[in-house]
Amino acid sequence: MGTDCVKPFIEDCKKYDKGIFILVKTSNPSSGELQDLKLENGKEVYLQVTELVEKWGEELRGKYEYSSVAAVVGATYPEQLEQIRKTAPHTYFLIPGYGAQGGKAKDIALGFDSNGLGGIVNASRSLMCAYKSDRWKDKYVEEEYAKATRAEALRMKEELNQAINRQL
Repeated sequence: MGTDCVKPFIEDCKKYDKGIFILVKTSNPSSGELQDLKLENGKEVYLQVTELVEKWGEELRGKYEYSSVAAVVGATYPEQLEQIRKTAPHTYFLIPGYGAQGGKAKDIALGFDSNGLGGIVNASRSLMCAYKSDRWKDKYVEEEYAKATRAEALRMKEELNQAINRQL
């Protein structure tokens, strides 16, 4: 939409000490239909948007130098995730696509900085339906979905921490 459409939201972020997420490279299979298109300058749309997000957030950096103008960057495209992290070192990422969509912990690690910071990993289906997964279905029945969800969340946390630590 461009700067003029995003600017009022950025102003509200400043005024109310809030944050926003801008779609950059989403995890869905058809995201490339638009986000991977090459522009006249030779960059893909997602990379041009990445540069804008980094720029829009310059005045909103906090204690750890991350901006409250953040980006949605899917785990299912690890090469782009790594490229986007290099292009936007001060941008916080919401990283969907881990688990049920096929994103792996080693891929997600590429979205974190050298201190292991910079991202929020989203795995909705993997958590909501943990009791149905091969990993937990013999241990938990449907009525124990909360226990299965907790077990899966702890497992994911460990797997992600190990992958991020290996990346450091």
